[in-house]
Amino acid sequence: MTEKETYNKLKTITNRYLPVDISKEAIHIDSYLTNELNIKSSNLVDIILDVEDAFNIAISNEDMNELHAVRDAIRIIEGKTK
Repeated sequence: MTEKETYNKLKTITNRYLPVDISKEAIHIDSYLTNELNIKSSNLVDIILDVEDAFNIAISNEDMNELHAVRDAIRIIEGKTK
């Protein structure tokens, strides 16, 4: 899977948890999940669970501590799917 494919799949997952005042177009590779996209930490857990299912990976606590931006999620996903 290419980085762009990973990004698009992640964008679809993330879009489900955006607040109503944030549009899908606001999701960029450098967007910060909680600060810029206003995703609640409880929804961040849901995103992680959805990512694990969608990419058939397990995300560790250490990975979660490094997850701040969309780019971080892509790096984690690609590291576990190669």
